[in-house]
Amino acid sequence: MKSAIIASLRRTDAGFTLAELLVSVFVLVLLIFMFTQLMTSVTAITRNDHKHIDTDTQARVVFDRMALDFAQMAKPPDVDYYVKQKGGYGGHGNGHGCGQGKNGDKGSDQIAFFSHVPAYNPDSSTYSATKQSPLSLIAYRVNESNSGQDTARYGRLERMAKGLLWNGVNNKVNGQGVYYPIVFSPGQLTACNGPCDPWASAWLAAINNDNNSRDPDYEVIGPNVFRFEYYYLLKNGRVTDWPWDSFDENRNNISDPPSIGLSRIEAIAVSIAVIDTASRALIQATSSQTCHGDILDLAAELPDFNNTCGRGGGGQKSLGVLEDQWNGILQSVAQTGHPPGSSKLFPQEAAKGIRVYNRYFDLKIW
Repeated sequence: MKSAIIASLRRTDAGFTLAELLVSVFVLVLLIFMFTQLMTSVTAITRNDHKHIDTDTQARVVFDRMALDFAQMAKPPDVDYYVKQKGGYGGHGNGHGCGQGKNGDKGSDQIAFFSHVPAYNPDSSTYSATKQSPLSLIAYRVNESNSGQDTARYGRLERMAKGLLWNGVNNKVNGQGVYYPIVFSPGQLTACNGPCDPWASAWLAAINNDNNSRDPDYEVIGPNVFRFEYYYLLKNGRVTDWPWDSFDENRNNISDPPSIGLSRIEAIAVSIAVIDTASRALIQATSSQTCHGDILDLAAELPDFNNTCGRGGGGQKSLGVLEDQWNGILQSVAQTGHPPGSSKLFPQEAAKGIRVYNRYFDLKIW
């Protein structure tokens, strides 16, 4: 009996077997691995969410500002605008082609118009209130100049809000005598030179985008908005990049001034591409490497509303098509490092920090 009890105690005091220890260690390692994977996934999701919050916030700020500007747009029948149209500024995103990269002023769209919104005038304090007009010159563009003082603005959405004085009043911009006349005549905001455009110097920065078109009334409103495109929803339900029905059989005979064309518009659609700060820095850090593009090279890969890749300009476009194409190209960059059919390389991780946004603004001129 005594020997049986001793044997039982020995069995009770015995430790874990080697097999049991190995199983325990394996289970512990497996749990640690699963926990690590879970934390990695949570971190990645949180990081992406933070990126999306940043881009969402910036898009909301830009669109809210545009909504105010468009809502107060000056609408007399003889007012002039600088918008995409058959004459004057006829460019589809200034004409850049898919896969061709940036080229001079060929990039995002531009728009300029008069609006009843307050604007800052550098020297307005020297004038009485009776000399300040209720109108401002509003313009939007993605800065494409990377020289000198424009380096910090390169590839960023700018907004001009130029406070206008009444006709004949010297604005004294930067100490220089400058007269910004409020004369609503067709051609006032055209980009040609010579006698056809008497206000070329006054409106230079509103209708151009190069190293010489600077203006102190421009401010960066979208620091990470690197692509800006707009098109029109007409009252007949068509979408087009002209403020007329470009599928009309008489479209080649259109000679209406811009305000007449704009009267046919139900809404203006604005599409923007926004990148988070870290992803932008990643693209710029690699842009000096062979075959790698910079932020505006990537912008140029996102097609214009008209010259969509492989489609030309003759097909009917639908709402949402442009934005779907942009997202498809960005997904390709995120997966392969380059857009479809392009040799330009971009960091794949950077493409994951880009989001595309679109909003429609009612633009009923009459």
